[in-house]
Amino acid sequence: MLRWLVGGVVVVAAVAGCTSSSGSSSGGGDKPAAGGGGGEQSSPTAPAATLAVVPAANAAAVAPADPVKVTATGGTLTSVSVAGSGGAVKGALNPDKTVWTSTDKLGFGARYTVSAVATNADGQKTTTTSAFTTARATRTVFPAVSPLNGMTVGVGMPIRVYFENPVTDRKAALARMKVTTSVPTVGAWRWFSATEVHWRPKTYWKSGTKVALDTDLRGVSLGAGTYGSVNADRHVAFTIGASHVSIADAKTHRMKVWINGKLTKDFPASLGKEVPGRFTHNGVHVVTDKKASMTMDSTTFGLALDAGGYRVPVKFATRISNGGEFVHSAPWSVAQQGKENVSHGCVNLAPANAQWFYGISQPGDVVQVTGTPVPLTGKDTDIPDWTIPWSQWGE
Repeated sequence: MLRWLVGGVVVVAAVAGCTSSSGSSSGGGDKPAAGGGGGEQSSPTAPAATLAVVPAANAAAVAPADPVKVTATGGTLTSVSVAGSGGAVKGALNPDKTVWTSTDKLGFGARYTVSAVATNADGQKTTTTSAFTTARATRTVFPAVSPLNGMTVGVGMPIRVYFENPVTDRKAALARMKVTTSVPTVGAWRWFSATEVHWRPKTYWKSGTKVALDTDLRGVSLGAGTYGSVNADRHVAFTIGASHVSIADAKTHRMKVWINGKLTKDFPASLGKEVPGRFTHNGVHVVTDKKASMTMDSTTFGLALDAGGYRVPVKFATRISNGGEFVHSAPWSVAQQGKENVSHGCVNLAPANAQWFYGISQPGDVVQVTGTPVPLTGKDTDIPDWTIPWSQWGE
């Protein structure tokens, strides 16, 4: 211990650490500070890192779409491997290297082993190994989608998804089905049955909008032992074409056609005769297909030939429902077109007018029928979407 006097104040300078002495002390030497131990100080040891794995060890019937997640607390992950009968499962670390999440989906009815290593601040390693098995599907479903990828469709075309088996967990399905649009568009899903769901915008699409549906359903549990099939992850993209909206009025006997908001044609027409079974259905129809020539056969929708039905060849037939309703050429009713309704439910036009309409028509175009007492329903068409008010639309 060294002492000196500076400005009348005694300053004590002590040398930290070990000191040496040439002889023993008889009690008059320096004593260590209380609690200091009189020797070198050791830094505290960091606690060991802990590891948590999801799915839990020995978990069974894990949905193949559920991610594998390994989390390190009190350290960082230095090694993670997940392997099963189908090979290694890929994954990614978060920026802090504390969470690893699988990026591959798992297989059905497989056993997987998870091995992980974490290291704490002192370099001490913690390891864990666990295993789990995935579910075997009782049934699988594939989402069949309309429109098809790459199509250009009209402003009234909804997205329709069909499953070959019932979906009981509808929320799980919709959570993995994403619609994106190049133009901000308000829209929503609606289930028509356990195997059919549609997405439509609140109002008709805006021309030029690019639309995509992505389904991420592979291995997703959809209830009652049903899972998305191995090919249930899909990307379907389509484009909204020019706006073609027509109104066929049974009272005025006219059909007006608007293209991109401009009234382009005003045709004399003849709609369904005003007797039971022959009214054209009132409401918004959507074009689904067209044929340059075809045979109209009333027996295909339940009207027998001996009960007033027909089987007749026609040209330039544009289908607007699957209940036998078309816009088509009807040279036999030209005299009645613009004056009275005489058809069996179709919209009759003169040959040149029907050919023009056929030429511009595309799937998804809108043909709204007004002035008849019989409403269009889901029993009459596979696209009844626009007959349902937006206030009643939803899941």
